[in-house]
Amino acid sequence: MKYYQVIVVGGGHAGVEACAACAHMGLSTLLITLNKKMIANMPCNPSIGGSAKGIVVREIDALGGVMGIAADHEYLQMKMLNTGKGPGVQCLRAQEDKFSYPHYIQELLENTANLEVIEGEVTKIDYHDDVVTGVILKDGTLIKSKAVVIATGTYMESKILRGNKAISAGPDGEKPSIGLSKSLQEMGLEIFRLKTGTPPRIKKSSIDFSKAVIQEGMEGNLAFSYLTKTFKPLSEQLPCYLIYTNESTHDLIRNNLDKTATYNGLQTGVGPRYCPSIESKVMTFKDKKRHQLFLEPEFKDGESIYLQGFSTAMEESIQEKMVHSLEGLEKAEFLKYAYAIEYDALVPTQYDLTLRVKKYKGLYGAGQICGTSGYEEAGGLGLVAGINAALYVLGKEPFILKRNESYIGVMIDDIVTKGTEEPYRLLSSRAEYRLLLRHDNADLRLTPYGYKLGLISEDRYANFVKKNENVNKVKEILNNVHLGSSKRVNDYLKEHNLPTLKAGVSGTEFLKRPEIHYENVRDLIPEIKDIELDYIGISQLEISVKFEGYIKREENEAKSFTKFEEYKLPNDIDYLNMHGLALEARQKLNKIRPTTVGQASRISGINPTDISVLILNLKRLEK
Repeated sequence: MKYYQVIVVGGGHAGVEACAACAHMGLSTLLITLNKKMIANMPCNPSIGGSAKGIVVREIDALGGVMGIAADHEYLQMKMLNTGKGPGVQCLRAQEDKFSYPHYIQELLENTANLEVIEGEVTKIDYHDDVVTGVILKDGTLIKSKAVVIATGTYMESKILRGNKAISAGPDGEKPSIGLSKSLQEMGLEIFRLKTGTPPRIKKSSIDFSKAVIQEGMEGNLAFSYLTKTFKPLSEQLPCYLIYTNESTHDLIRNNLDKTATYNGLQTGVGPRYCPSIESKVMTFKDKKRHQLFLEPEFKDGESIYLQGFSTAMEESIQEKMVHSLEGLEKAEFLKYAYAIEYDALVPTQYDLTLRVKKYKGLYGAGQICGTSGYEEAGGLGLVAGINAALYVLGKEPFILKRNESYIGVMIDDIVTKGTEEPYRLLSSRAEYRLLLRHDNADLRLTPYGYKLGLISEDRYANFVKKNENVNKVKEILNNVHLGSSKRVNDYLKEHNLPTLKAGVSGTEFLKRPEIHYENVRDLIPEIKDIELDYIGISQLEISVKFEGYIKREENEAKSFTKFEEYKLPNDIDYLNMHGLALEARQKLNKIRPTTVGQASRISGINPTDISVLILNLKRLEK
């Protein structure tokens, strides 16, 4: 009988981060996947990043995960989003190569020490009382372990829906995971049904791109990983294209709702509100005359074009008419028809903030089985679940990210505290402290944790420390240097078409000016010329100086809530018999079992009066 310290079930983006983290932390780790060739597959859009999601990838990298470095490896296009807005919402998005990205991950795992990868189908969790002891495969094989991370993605009891047909299958027509869901229910865990979908893939040579609006990538030092030092010039990036639906498209949808699983009763799972099917968009926003669509390449040298924004569960014949109604796609040839997919997931309020299933020691969940959607959300959850599974095996304190530390912390707190009835998607609006959770400063927030956990190498950490020291040196010089309105300074400013100085200012005040950048300061202040700063350090320096007042205000707001986040709740507290609490509050507190008063305050249905009563009872218990 084989034994591993940690077993990870599922080779998607969550499973990849979980098994890599455990292996890098020195634990013997087994990854069990249905098909090795589908590890890190991108069954939907082969893109990484986007609003909020791009910052999550940065956070994964800052902690020592693998998604960022893989995304930088061989992308088709990269750009920074929201450049016209403040740094709190700016983030990267990359169009990836659907072959190169998973191939890179697969090779990386193959060469990871302490990690073994096998093909198999897990149908049961092996456990004794409330302690997980391993997994059982479909053929009856028992594999023992101290901890198990379930990361089944959209495969668990999955069905592909199209028109009036439902087929038992996983993403991209792969085998579904059958049996594990029933086993989890027999363990007393609550399952719910979710749905997501994907649009058609169109043959590139059959599209008239002259009728579309080109969407280029960007030049510059753009990268998800702090380790990346080479960048792809715009000339080597592939363009995407913007098109729109029209009234003909909308009429086809409205006249054929009986031919889509979304409306004919075939679909039972709840779909994502922020990534709806095209038929849902048309029926929900009836006043809109058109909807944006993007034509995005899936491969560097391939013919497959992803029609983003056109997810549908229509039958194939109607899909063809819908696509042919689009300008530039009148003669489009289908490579793959769109479909919706339903799958089982665990109600996320059954997890604690470490992503452990509260009923069982050693059992963790990650990715879409937690009720989330998206590769980036899955990767973040997988990394945290893997870290905590490893810490549990090692007998160490768990790792919990706070809401003011990371988007990953916001996501975990949201799903385990508030729950979700639909696939949860991260949005920048979900974070209270967006200016603290920026794209540029993920390493400042999280790399010390990654180093302490053993996921960041000594060399990488030394470079991180050196970069921070140099940034702080420059800040100190800027605070103490005075730039007067001298001829030398103003001649330089005139030469660079910048406003001249009428009075003297400190180096810091000078850099705060919106039109001034670090290179201008470096040119005028000799003391900082020899201090080495890479593009990351320069970005962090500029943002921290220019937005200093706003950042300090958010830091003070975050500190004001710290007392509630640090006010621990006993594990054995009896909420059901707590004097003065409303019945609904008792039931919800008993179900969620929050770890702090801060978490308790964010439970849906818990009001400030309930929190006041809770604190009063805690003080009585402490006495």
